[in-house]
Amino acid sequence: MNRIQQQLSAKNKILSIYFTAGFTKLNGTKSLIEELARNKVDIIEIGLPFSDPLADGPTIQSSSMQALQNGMTTTLLFEQLKDIRNTVDIPLIIMGYFNPMLQFGIENFLKACRQTGIDGLIIPDLPLEIYLSDYKKLFDSYGIQMIFLITPQTSEERIRLIDDNSNAFIYMVSSAGITGSKDQFEENQLQYFERIARMNLKNQQLIGFGISNKITFQQAVKHQKGAIIGSSFIQFISKNKISDIKNFINNIL
Repeated sequence: MNRIQQQLSAKNKILSIYFTAGFTKLNGTKSLIEELARNKVDIIEIGLPFSDPLADGPTIQSSSMQALQNGMTTTLLFEQLKDIRNTVDIPLIIMGYFNPMLQFGIENFLKACRQTGIDGLIIPDLPLEIYLSDYKKLFDSYGIQMIFLITPQTSEERIRLIDDNSNAFIYMVSSAGITGSKDQFEENQLQYFERIARMNLKNQQLIGFGISNKITFQQAVKHQKGAIIGSSFIQFISKNKISDIKNFINNIL
């Protein structure tokens, strides 16, 4: 059982937080992870900034551009994370686009993930079929979990194919759109959550896109294992100190 599976088995109402590496400060990545881990966060998703983040809303796009302007690179991120497992034991996931990983070299990237203690990757623009044909054996050899996204439009056949080829969790995108915060989910979204729950998939699901407050978090965890918060957390850290993170978390849980 990998570290992600262990956490999902051990905890209820999983809270996963996403932030962009290098935002707001170039050298703040490690301290931000440590502060999140100290404050009841169950999984951390580290965003690898990219110049053309098509699936991201304006908040994450802006944080990505600022991180790049600050000087964040793939090499620097792994350098910042080299000792992270001395202080943090919860699952760590890198979420990013395929191009920077390809430029770094896929096997080099996976090797660096294993050396730094990264548990999984979320790569929205890497098709399942390409992953299965070209990269799955390599991922497996380094013990790195691939996490796939589904949307309300994803067919049951494809969802089950993703489920069969996953060993972490399934990332449920709450709507067919870009990332961003909402005050509460609409009825059709809640029906989607219920529909996926009735499929009895072997992998747990975490809901992302639109989680911003206690209401949306509780709506998400009513049927799924947990929720992922990105845009609203990035907005928070852009205006507050790292030491204030406990206030953000307490307002969610």
